[in-house]
Amino acid sequence: MRKIVFALMAMSLMTVNFVNAQDKDEKVNDFKRWQVRLRAVGVTPDESAKIGVIGGDVAISNALIPELDFTYFFTEHFAAELILGTAKHDVKAINTAAGNVDLGSVWLLPPTLTAQYHFYTSDKKVFKPYIGAGVNYTLFYNVKSGDVADVKYDNALGYAAQLGFDLMLNDKFFINVDAKKLFLNTDVTVDASNLAPGLSIPAKVDIDPWLFGVGVGMKF
Repeated sequence: MRKIVFALMAMSLMTVNFVNAQDKDEKVNDFKRWQVRLRAVGVTPDESAKIGVIGGDVAISNALIPELDFTYFFTEHFAAELILGTAKHDVKAINTAAGNVDLGSVWLLPPTLTAQYHFYTSDKKVFKPYIGAGVNYTLFYNVKSGDVADVKYDNALGYAAQLGFDLMLNDKFFINVDAKKLFLNTDVTVDASNLAPGLSIPAKVDIDPWLFGVGVGMKF
């Protein structure tokens, strides 16, 4: 009988310890894994180019765009973010042997995936800075050719670096400030046959834009 009592007491203690441990794990993992942000983003290309035949450089206009991103937290510190936005840029070849040439405009769609590490500056977790790095694949579309017959841009794989912070307003909503640098280049072919018969101008263009964003977000 005494052995049975001791066995029942031991099982009770094990059950209590297991429940307590489970409760602790649930509390540790009690955080919202998804968040979505809507930002206003200024896109500032840090452009340069090597242009064949006529030489010169490139000038690409700035843009202000809306941007949407989704973040999934694997833990409270490690997350992955998918960034979606598209921007229209005016493009010119400048200081060439033919002077400045209007190359019209082009839309860029660079979906970007970054891996992030989030910091917490206090136990209240109100201010949360983060850093990130990742990749993007840029699609060029809706090209308007300007002064030339045609302009072709090769879609390109690039890289991204990221720095920002979230400022919590309550348990669900927050303000976000974010800066990204995309390392992006593309091969461009300019069909200038309307200016000189058979004239085709190759160029290697580094776009390398900075993206500065401010917005709001929600956890869920």
